[in-house]
Amino acid sequence: MQTPSSLAPGTTIAIVGAGRLGRVLARALRAVRLDVLGPFGRAEQIPDADIVVLCVPDAAIAEAALVARPHAGVLGHVSGATPLDDVDFSLHPLQTFTGTESAEVFHGIGAAVAGRTPAAREVAEQLAVALGARPFPVDDAYRASYHAAASFASNFLLAVLDSAERLASAAGVPGDDARALLAPLVRRTVENWEASGAPAVLTGPIARGDEATVARQRAAAAEVELSDLFDALAAVTRTIAARPAPATEEPSA
Repeated sequence: MQTPSSLAPGTTIAIVGAGRLGRVLARALRAVRLDVLGPFGRAEQIPDADIVVLCVPDAAIAEAALVARPHAGVLGHVSGATPLDDVDFSLHPLQTFTGTESAEVFHGIGAAVAGRTPAAREVAEQLAVALGARPFPVDDAYRASYHAAASFASNFLLAVLDSAERLASAAGVPGDDARALLAPLVRRTVENWEASGAPAVLTGPIARGDEATVARQRAAAAEVELSDLFDALAAVTRTIAARPAPATEEPSA
């Protein structure tokens, strides 16, 4: 992909939505010396701007877009799942936000972009590059799959980690200690997955075929009402274990 040209000097960008992402996005765009207005609450008057970016819940996009359209040269949203029916472009940072992050939080992350026209998509790409992110295209037809991937990698991962914390607590390890002790294991697992993919790095009793240990683990999960989750994850893990790991290249003589 060609690197899009920079935003024209003097371009004004209005942020609508003062939640977690809206606050961080406004802060980050100001940090690279762009002319940012807001973030504005949805009930506030929106000034005219070259670009208006909606940082509102998915269910509020259509209504917010209707209000913002007369004030926007180009209108976009930051939703990963919502199509472009009501806006010109989308820019979805592939990251989780609490609202307290510094401007550097966008540096090096992916940002899914789309546009109803090539010019609109270029605006999304320009914003991503200005933030220090890496833009990549996701068409409307694949938006649900893309956003589900993000949910598995973040939201559902937290559900699994919370379950691990509950099981550790049942074993007598307090929550704070459990998170501190399990976190290095989580980090190394993610690093290994990033480098080689799941089939190549899967370990544990399912990968070893140690069914007696799996049964004991399931019984422990049932004691804290996690048997359904255990069964679902074990089934997927068996599928991964059955997949051949990618072949590694032999070193040349």
